[in-house]
Amino acid sequence: MEKSAALAALGALAQETRLDLYRLLVQAGPDGMAAGRIAERLGLPPPTLAFHLKELKLAGLVRCTRHGRSLIYAVEYPAMNALLLYLTENCCGRGAGACLPVGEPAVPPAAPHARRSA
Repeated sequence: MEKSAALAALGALAQETRLDLYRLLVQAGPDGMAAGRIAERLGLPPPTLAFHLKELKLAGLVRCTRHGRSLIYAVEYPAMNALLLYLTENCCGRGAGACLPVGEPAVPPAAPHARRSA
């Protein structure tokens, strides 16, 4: 990913409503979600939703397809993964492979007063 594309993506996500919208679409999975359903879930009027979806589309983070009368919006997972790779490509000075894989939970610390088994 080029720096300009990363900046566009980060800029699009640097707004509360768009970040909520993007996270909702990530949760919806590759099949996406109809615009009307997105508006219901986020409590947004159609013009406001359209504006924010346009910004995410311009940044290359979401795509839109028409199914009958519905517009279905879905995350562009290759763009999301490219952004994550761009942000972590020099992680810890050793490359992205040295960092935790995306989605891998960190090992929780041991409980402070855990009993030892005898």
